[in-house]
Amino acid sequence: MPSIDDVKRTLDRMGIEVWEFSDPTPDSIAAARAVGCSVGEIAKSILLLVGGEPVLVVTSGDMKVRNPKLKQATGLTGKVRLPEAEEVARFTGYAPGGVCPFLLPEALRVLVDSSLRRFPRVFAAAGNDHSAVPVTVDQILAITGGEEVDVCEHPSS
Repeated sequence: MPSIDDVKRTLDRMGIEVWEFSDPTPDSIAAARAVGCSVGEIAKSILLLVGGEPVLVVTSGDMKVRNPKLKQATGLTGKVRLPEAEEVARFTGYAPGGVCPFLLPEALRVLVDSSLRRFPRVFAAAGNDHSAVPVTVDQILAITGGEEVDVCEHPSS
């Protein structure tokens, strides 16, 4: 399981700084409060199981993944469900509330929702529930090898 120190070392080599906070940042609202940004600028990483297959979706904190769009983007079928905490740790290497889009297992498919493009910079978790890392969408895509997709809608849509 990667630690925040592992994430720091990896990102530091790329000139990307990890921020740590005394207040917890386990969800988009708390993270936005700690960072001092809008909830939409938080790049939340959500593990979903689609027909039993794990997929990590990185999206804006104010967006909701739509199951039909997710299935279409992945080509997977079956029920979409949120995993248990143990499954999150097993598939991502991180505990819930601190899932980082970086240093993930190679086999884990990463989808980056285009909703993040609304912002020049977003803030992702850095491996624990007291951290954030300011990055661009292009940096997320390059570091994760993820695919840019449109799988979300604003909850009021």
